[in-house]
Amino acid sequence: MEYDEHKRHVAIVERCTLTEAGLCHLFHESSDGRYVIHLFRDVQALNAALVRMPFWAVIYSLSGERELRQECLLCLNAVSQSHPEMKRIVLTNNDSEALLIRHLSPSGLHGILSKSESVAWLSEHLLALLNGTRLESDDDINQWVMSHNGCLSPTELAILRYMTYGYSMPEIATQLARNIKTIRAHKFNAMAKLGVNSDMGLLSAADILMHLPASNMDAAHGLAAKL
Repeated sequence: MEYDEHKRHVAIVERCTLTEAGLCHLFHESSDGRYVIHLFRDVQALNAALVRMPFWAVIYSLSGERELRQECLLCLNAVSQSHPEMKRIVLTNNDSEALLIRHLSPSGLHGILSKSESVAWLSEHLLALLNGTRLESDDDINQWVMSHNGCLSPTELAILRYMTYGYSMPEIATQLARNIKTIRAHKFNAMAKLGVNSDMGLLSAADILMHLPASNMDAAHGLAAKL
């Protein structure tokens, strides 16, 4: 697609043809021609385009796969470093996934929206994010996300990190010099914040964290050790 400097160009990473068509329709019907969308099937294609084209925003649309959540966060974290002026937005499948991404993102995101909402709602909120406005009715899950690592405490982050290495709760308590009851309390707090209700769900979150930039987790681990 030819570049038009008078338009706002938006890059969208989307693997599903059906969702791709829906996003095209959404922009066509709602954006008054202000935005030009560029669709990419993978991060490799997006990275190639980022070298030659200045985008207004990068939107990563998730499909519910754990590996793609890792890729999404790594990709948008890299964009935050190389192109800090670009808006970074994630489209998730549901509110639970939105909550998970909100807490695990290593860099501030401009927005996290759930595709489970109505088309009218999604259109209104997506364009509000792209236009740089914030709606007063934004809820806690779909709000503008500007904090690092969500609300997970350093101790909770450290526990998740140890879980990826296969440590048991008693072993984590020993590593952090904490009482086992205290460690379990932090574990359940992390589960509640991440919107998961099982050890497998928590391990999935821990696995995502394991693939994020080490500096974020190392800093959290160092702080947790001092608590």
